[in-house]
Amino acid sequence: MPMSAILPFRRRSIDDLTERELIALAVFSEEDDARRYQDFADACAGSYPASAGFFAAMAAEERAHRDSLLALYRERFGDILPPIRTEEIRGLPRMPAPPPGAVLAQPERMRSEATARERRAETFYAAAAARSRDARLRALFNHLAEAERGHEERAGRLEAEHLTEAARDAESTARHRRIVLTYVQPGLAGLIDGSVSTLAPLFAAAFATQSNKETFLVGLAASVGAGISMGITEAMSDDGIISGRGAPWLRGLVCGLMTMLGGLGHTLPYLVPDSWPNAFHIATLTAALIVAAELVAIAWIRTHYMETPFLRSVFQVVVGGTMVLLAGIFIGSA
Repeated sequence: MPMSAILPFRRRSIDDLTERELIALAVFSEEDDARRYQDFADACAGSYPASAGFFAAMAAEERAHRDSLLALYRERFGDILPPIRTEEIRGLPRMPAPPPGAVLAQPERMRSEATARERRAETFYAAAAARSRDARLRALFNHLAEAERGHEERAGRLEAEHLTEAARDAESTARHRRIVLTYVQPGLAGLIDGSVSTLAPLFAAAFATQSNKETFLVGLAASVGAGISMGITEAMSDDGIISGRGAPWLRGLVCGLMTMLGGLGHTLPYLVPDSWPNAFHIATLTAALIVAAELVAIAWIRTHYMETPFLRSVFQVVVGGTMVLLAGIFIGSA
């Protein structure tokens, strides 16, 4: 990356550019926009075909602009373009950070960036037209500025063509499904495992030792161990290529963290010092209340994202959690 793109005070003003540099900069800018829109189209191709068509059409228009500019440059200056980029020029809007890749593609963010790019191009071409002393070049820049100025009309036309109401509904459904498969389902599986499976060792230790410190250490070990185990299991169980469930490392991270969180929720009350009066009963009652809250949260998530009836979900998680809890208490009291 040129030093001028890193140090703002070393950026050049557009007034300092020669006509050769102006045309070259326009060529590189159009090529960069075309490549970016094509990347968006490729990222959307699997889950959002309508948006993919929208961005592919925008990429084709940018390539047409690039070709006309490149033809003019070769006619006047030959084949060698000077190395110059829009990031080196003062006063041009900076582009936002790229949105996530194909797995986390967000067409709305992509369209927002496309709008920003069109506005930057309009600003550049208007300034370049005012800077140019050549009538033909000035006319070309004015034409391109006018074309970019109509970005909203063009975007509206392309959206009407590619992003019909049915297509938007389909993309919304696909987006919800991707969120559920990549984040909600692994996180829910982890929360259930962390909240339920750690009950038995935690309460077994609690009733066997009557010691908050010992119980906390057992719960901490169970929570961390379960989090690591569930994270690795989730990551190794599905690479996401066939199922479309997302990157395995991301699902494993979500699942592992939620597993650990589920176990730590009812482990932390045992940090109550054993020296306190009724310390064991305080910690155990608090842990039981947290377990109840965890089970209700699990039921709500299943209802909100999985469309499971709330009462049925509550019944299922409460029955399962109670069975594990009683097993831990029974074993610990033996």
